[in-house]
Amino acid sequence: MKFDNGVSNLTAAVAAALVGTALPFGAVAQAQEAADLPQAASASADHVIIGMGTAVMPVYQGADDYRVLPLPALDIAQGQFFVNLRDGAGVKAIETRDVTLGASVAMTQGYRRRDVPDGVRGVDFGAGARIFGSFRAGGVTATIGGTRGFAGGTRGVTVDGSLAYPVAVSTRVMLIPAAIVTWANGKYNDRYFGISAREAAASGLSQFEAGSGFKDASGTLTIVYRLTDRLSASATGGVTSLLGDVKNSPLVEHKTQPSGFLALTYRLGKIW
Repeated sequence: MKFDNGVSNLTAAVAAALVGTALPFGAVAQAQEAADLPQAASASADHVIIGMGTAVMPVYQGADDYRVLPLPALDIAQGQFFVNLRDGAGVKAIETRDVTLGASVAMTQGYRRRDVPDGVRGVDFGAGARIFGSFRAGGVTATIGGTRGFAGGTRGVTVDGSLAYPVAVSTRVMLIPAAIVTWANGKYNDRYFGISAREAAASGLSQFEAGSGFKDASGTLTIVYRLTDRLSASATGGVTSLLGDVKNSPLVEHKTQPSGFLALTYRLGKIW
């Protein structure tokens, strides 16, 4: 039972390929799949991994309030097809030791109306079309992905880039530091962070419009502990800082925020 180079590369790819959303949601996906891949790669590229986790995250980016959220872990791969929390459901068109290119339908982030000041409307969680690519060299994985919302949510566009470098501390323990930056277009930023004239009149907040630009930068550290060949536990801690115009939104009470996630996952094996 050990983390070999192949497992490390696969884990780094997963840790780096984050959804183009706020860190709290991205960190959840990162933690789950960082824990999952050592199990999956040690047996087969085809796998079914399930589990449960608990996330502690802001109710929205910049909020003063946090919530504890139980979340299921799911990672299924069969040939070119996959389903996971990070990229949703899709196809990997190219997958080699050094390069992965794929497309999927992924979840897009929102927030509940009750979590924002009275008079400000919520943003529904939705779905978006996503394309992504991961490139591995020297133990480092660089990933870039783009998501365009088409249902619910902001229906805007986000582009995320990340770097991850896994470090095998022992045959059972792996550390995965990662750095992530996210760009968003004006439609996304205005819908998520903006305050319209109607909302300003209803809430007493100042009217605010944010254009396109870099939205946030994050740093995370995931610790994966492999309990058995099939069972793994993981913990992720991270910090996100808002960038550009969005950090000046009247909705933003804290420009820099921590988040965390704990998970326990189990590999069932191949689908068939």
